Amino acid sequence: MSLLPGTERALLRRIAVAQAEERAPSVSAAVVRDGRAVWSGGRGRVDGRAPDAGTQYRVGSITKTFVGVLVMRLRDEGLIDLNDPLDRHLPGTAVGDRTIGQLLAHSGGLAAEPPGEWWERTPGGEWDALNASLGKDAVRHRAGRRFHYTNVGFGVLGQLVAVLRRTEWTTALREEILRPLEMARTTTRPEAPHAAGLAVHPWADAVLDEPEHDAAAMAPAGQLWSTAGDMARWAAFVGGDTGGVLGPDTIAEMREPAVVEDALTWTSGYGLGIQLLRDRGMRLAGHTGSMPGFRAAVWAEPGEGIGAVVLSNSTAGIAIGGLAADLVHLVAELEPGLPAEWTPMDDPDPALLALTGPWYWGPAPYTLRLLPDGWLSLVPSAKRAPGGRFRPEGDGTWTGLDGYHQGETLRVVRRADGTVSHLDVNTFVFTREPYDPSAPVPGGLDPRGWRGDAGA
Repeated sequence: MSLLPGTERALLRRIAVAQAEERAPSVSAAVVRDGRAVWSGGRGRVDGRAPDAGTQYRVGSITKTFVGVLVMRLRDEGLIDLNDPLDRHLPGTAVGDRTIGQLLAHSGGLAAEPPGEWWERTPGGEWDALNASLGKDAVRHRAGRRFHYTNVGFGVLGQLVAVLRRTEWTTALREEILRPLEMARTTTRPEAPHAAGLAVHPWADAVLDEPEHDAAAMAPAGQLWSTAGDMARWAAFVGGDTGGVLGPDTIAEMREPAVVEDALTWTSGYGLGIQLLRDRGMRLAGHTGSMPGFRAAVWAEPGEGIGAVVLSNSTAGIAIGGLAADLVHLVAELEPGLPAEWTPMDDPDPALLALTGPWYWGPAPYTLRLLPDGWLSLVPSAKRAPGGRFRPEGDGTWTGLDGYHQGETLRVVRRADGTVSHLDVNTFVFTREPYDPSAPVPGGLDPRGWRGDAGA
């Protein structure tokens, strides 16, 4: 479904205002809805013409999201655990006591940049040289103490992927992500048509060419080039349309906040290789990127099914993350999504239907609902909100996916005659009546039962 003409005009005007007022040489943008690109636009000039969805830009740190996916694929295959210290799989570094999960979330306390010259503006060296340069100064903070953004950490993670895959991380990237998702215009070096990296003079309408090079061992921190079209596919991926490259539960795990960047206000944070932004009532997931001459942003709002991409060839000036967020909000405001149609489930299991209705944790009322495919929802009756989901495991138990009981097991406990006694959720007993005396309530029940004289 296409966007309405008025919405398309509003999107084009927003990037036009940004390109003109913030003096960006060019801007290319795209919007995704429900996993499909529904709009793209460009302003400014690249080789004398307006950029389109096929014009390449360097996307900088958006590269980290791809590295994060490669690492999570290793985890899902059982080759690593996120709690493994780096040394277990990549020995011989100065940061080997940090866990893989901490490196993904920028909570390992590593230095932001590698030692030596400004790496973004100089050709990179190979892994052995980078590793040799990481001495005692490679660590700035106690592991797990705080969010501290580190380009070094993703250079290390790229080498981890290379070692475990026994190939270059870029080869793993092409084979495991880019080809399956048909992102043919995402490359490690520029391929025409592409924008040139430019710096805009702060006090004059003049530009300066920025250098472009192979960052080598630091490439996993910001090497990739891509287009608005390919990045639109990536926005859909981050939003949940993974095309089989990752399971939906894994990309959702990557979007969960692992650390908060600004603890006092919690507007920005980080998951596992994915940047998070709380913006005007939405929680956006994706990443921003910058390299000399380029700025980029990709955001997805899974709840709304909307994503946006903005690419520009300007070192500074344009507020790229806010611009991409504005595009998401424009679509949500001008064309709010429709709720999914309600339809009855196919052949509900009578045994599960019999479990539905009120349950009590002590005196507190809960409601259990049957969801499609044998899933259950158990939430306090006073709350009319989604959540409290339990996924069936095929062995007569369910695993919690939300809230307090996330990861915990729900069991239906039956009496000797087969009737249901109570629900057990990680030792919490839920009964059909408040403190049902026929159920094994831990601690027992006062034999006097319910009374009307609270002071007796």
